[in-house]
Amino acid sequence: MLAGCGPAPRWYKGNLHTHSYWSDGDQFPEVILQGYRERGYDFVAISDHNELADTERWVTVSAIPNGERSLAEYLRAFGEPWVEQRDSSGQLQVRLKRFAEYAARLGEPGRFLVVRAEEITDRFDSRPLHVNATNVRDFIPPQGGVSVADVLQRNIAAVLAQRQATGQPMFPHVNHPNFGWAVTAEDLMGLEGERFFEVYNGHPLVHNDGDSLHPSTDRLWDIVLAHRLTRGLGVVYGLAVDDAHNYERMDSTEANPARGWVMVRARELSADAVIAALEAGAFYASTGVVLEDIRVSSERLRLVIAGDSGVDYVTEFVGTRAGFDARAEDVAEVEGLPVTRRYKLDIGAVLSTVEGLEPAYQFRGDELYVRARIRSTRPVAHPVRAGEVERAWVQPVVVRQGGG
Repeated sequence: MLAGCGPAPRWYKGNLHTHSYWSDGDQFPEVILQGYRERGYDFVAISDHNELADTERWVTVSAIPNGERSLAEYLRAFGEPWVEQRDSSGQLQVRLKRFAEYAARLGEPGRFLVVRAEEITDRFDSRPLHVNATNVRDFIPPQGGVSVADVLQRNIAAVLAQRQATGQPMFPHVNHPNFGWAVTAEDLMGLEGERFFEVYNGHPLVHNDGDSLHPSTDRLWDIVLAHRLTRGLGVVYGLAVDDAHNYERMDSTEANPARGWVMVRARELSADAVIAALEAGAFYASTGVVLEDIRVSSERLRLVIAGDSGVDYVTEFVGTRAGFDARAEDVAEVEGLPVTRRYKLDIGAVLSTVEGLEPAYQFRGDELYVRARIRSTRPVAHPVRAGEVERAWVQPVVVRQGGG
């Protein structure tokens, strides 16, 4: 997938959406990062809400979630004098380490990368609108706006403006569009500079699968792709993330770690290299399925799945052909919130279904794009819903730009 000189690319596992005591998570950043390292992750972005963890902050142990238990774990893992404690009017307090401190303690060149991020947390009326800024340098306040699309656009533009001004690679991505049923496909399809969104989010309240009136995030992806490519706005890639908040109790009702991640094929473990690979589409999203290789040529898309004994794998190659039927039916608002219009099924059609470990799809030439989704028969370790099995999503290959 990647050409040129230098080290051969390899796969790196990472999570781009994580929360700590700096916002509404229930654990100290160092403990969170150590947990990801122990689970085999190569990079993690802690993306607290409207926060860059660069100020002096003490938390009262009795006032934070799981405070006493988390402090005990923190002390066991890192000990004194790293864990700074004080008495404040009879209340035990602990100082939260700044990003620079915990990144230096947990990061290790070539082995574990800690990425600075911010979840820009905004809203329009009652709708929660969140955009992650990955590898951000300076704090970005919520930008506001006059509509859902306008709020998203202003926050995306703010991230890209900082990248332009600083020269530091960074990117925005739209978080959990079905959280609060806040974002429709129509809100997403015209955004400029939008390259990434969450096709899978491990939080139990984000409605990845949609419902009888709202499309799943997988379906949203196809609607957005078809219309963006027809308009010349470019491809959008799908991320899988944890959106982890809860680290003490693994349960379907909790926002736990290790539910969704990206596997990025890069030449080295650095923020610059990981972001370059993500922006090139050299990654896949997963909740457990492991790929050995993704091979793209002018003629076909071919995958090599790292299968396990006793587990079956089915790959659906999904796409939309040029000249698709763009007509859509309006759907009545639900509790005052707009709903994505109902589009024809030739958008995001299943072009081919293949069983086994080396599925391939031969391009016909009239596809706007082709992507792949893989489903295994193995249940995920910590499901959000009953019957959840391990899956993976391969990024769309643009075959034909435009609708003609």
